[in-house]
Amino acid sequence: MPKQFKITTETGRLDKVISQLDSTMSRSQAKKLIEDGDVTVNGGTEKPKYEVKVADTILIHDVQPKRIDLTPENIPLDIVYEDNDVIVVNKPQGMVVHPSAGHPDHTLVNALLYHSPLSSINGEYRPGIVHRIDKDTSGLLMVAKNNQAHQELSTQLKAQKNLRQYVALVHGVIKEDSGVINAPIGRSPRDRKKQAIVADGRPAITHFTVVERFKHYTLVNCRLETGRTHQIRVHMQYIGHPLVGDPLYGPKKTIKGHGQFLHAQELGFEHPKTHELMIFTAPLPPIFEKTLTALRSTDLSEP
Repeated sequence: MPKQFKITTETGRLDKVISQLDSTMSRSQAKKLIEDGDVTVNGGTEKPKYEVKVADTILIHDVQPKRIDLTPENIPLDIVYEDNDVIVVNKPQGMVVHPSAGHPDHTLVNALLYHSPLSSINGEYRPGIVHRIDKDTSGLLMVAKNNQAHQELSTQLKAQKNLRQYVALVHGVIKEDSGVINAPIGRSPRDRKKQAIVADGRPAITHFTVVERFKHYTLVNCRLETGRTHQIRVHMQYIGHPLVGDPLYGPKKTIKGHGQFLHAQELGFEHPKTHELMIFTAPLPPIFEKTLTALRSTDLSEP
């Protein structure tokens, strides 16, 4: 349920004030809600450092439930690599990464907890999760088994030292062989379920390279320089080439699958303990391969 506060005496940074007003929420949790666009001040979004003033009205739109019963579940995992510090898992389409109000169980975290102890840095509901991919995006994720590994992997992410390369099937034929999309992303002011290109959004950079062209579609590799929510989906829509099968950002007339045709195919990072460079790949899911085979068989691809 939304929570609303009318400020009478509390002033200071927005994230700090929220954690003071709501005893169930830490400052870091408040900051995350603000950055995700789930907090408005006087009807508009602000940054965590916004200075709250007397008479401000703060509305928290999406508060995580106080308790989710995070139970380990015996769900099969496609583990690509594992040692005492990290797990690299190939997540299937349709699986949510961590529990939330709409998905309290049957998530990747539930499966991982059954399999192994995980780090506690990322909070009670996201143990071990260093980065996420969408429910209907398949592919590789790195997971931390302990706090030291988690801290090191997170530092690499912030320093943009990781390799995160995706394969995407998009609408339309991209004429350029490669390109860079540099456009800030934030919560859509028109639809709270969506992200959008907004002037005051967070910096977002995607590099794309054409792999194969068809008559009406293009297969591309996308390398993330940043990791914003729905980044590839928003950026490709922004340049006029939305992902095939995307229920949020794509056209209604599309190739049906299990959601967007987006796969985290390649993942690279320095091992948090040995500092060895490790690179992993995961094959495209069957429905992705089947769709590409069908497109090629119609003789519509370029020679």
